[in-house]
Amino acid sequence: MTEYENDVLVSADWVEDHIEEFESDDPEYRLVEVNSPESPDEDFPSRYGQGHVPGAIGMQWDEDLSDETERDILKKEDFERVVGDHGISEDSTVVFYGDGWIPNWFALFAYWEFKYYGHEDARVLNGGKDYWVENDYPLTDDVPDHPAVEYRAKGPFEGIRAYKDDVDKAMESGLPLVDVRSPEEFTGEIIAPEGLQETAQRGGHIPGASNVPVAQVLADDGRFKSADELRDLYAEHDVDGDESVITYCRVGERSSIEWFALHELLGFGDVRNYDGSWTEWGNVVRAPIERGE
Repeated sequence: MTEYENDVLVSADWVEDHIEEFESDDPEYRLVEVNSPESPDEDFPSRYGQGHVPGAIGMQWDEDLSDETERDILKKEDFERVVGDHGISEDSTVVFYGDGWIPNWFALFAYWEFKYYGHEDARVLNGGKDYWVENDYPLTDDVPDHPAVEYRAKGPFEGIRAYKDDVDKAMESGLPLVDVRSPEEFTGEIIAPEGLQETAQRGGHIPGASNVPVAQVLADDGRFKSADELRDLYAEHDVDGDESVITYCRVGERSSIEWFALHELLGFGDVRNYDGSWTEWGNVVRAPIERGE
């Protein structure tokens, strides 16, 4: 996968070849399955408890990686505690994968959060759990019990995160804003995908934003498109890496996928994920909103 700027994607074969290391108590390698919120309308390949890659740790986006009271990512000390309790050290090679109606739906959010707190060697299983299951790689229901370790985060590194003030400035300056939601969400026809709880009072998009639905960065088998295909896709929306770019979606999870594509795969230098996303913007009194194409 050397066509990408950074060596951050691993194949299913690579993961299978490293299962013994993932199962080991030695924290050199750790594999993490990040489950998305359950929705009765979606046919996910399997939840963690129904079968997972041997050696994989199970994490829930809302329970393990979020501060549900403040609707925020974990505070630094909480992140350190959660990660260390799962037997992950600062030096671990951590590979993320996940389920969802979008492959690796919340796994890329976990990757982004780990990078925000400065974890150096983080990678992603290309195609996620969908690809693993559909291609008959092994599954187990055995849950690893890795010894807890002390974890000290280097971050936070704010250069990959956008807040509402940053979006205000980007909008006023005409810098690229990439809305990765579905066309129906972008136009305001719907506010959020059916069955998902976190939503907003108003529909539409941030003025000046381009709509690049997240499915467009993935091939039919759920793996990322080639670097050339990704560059061509974003060039159609005048996103070429020469300017600061902000991605957003509903709660920052889908936008972390395109943050990953832009920043990690294409190597664009200044790309930030607005994790407040539409749940924040669509609820803020007097925040400007556009509807339609």
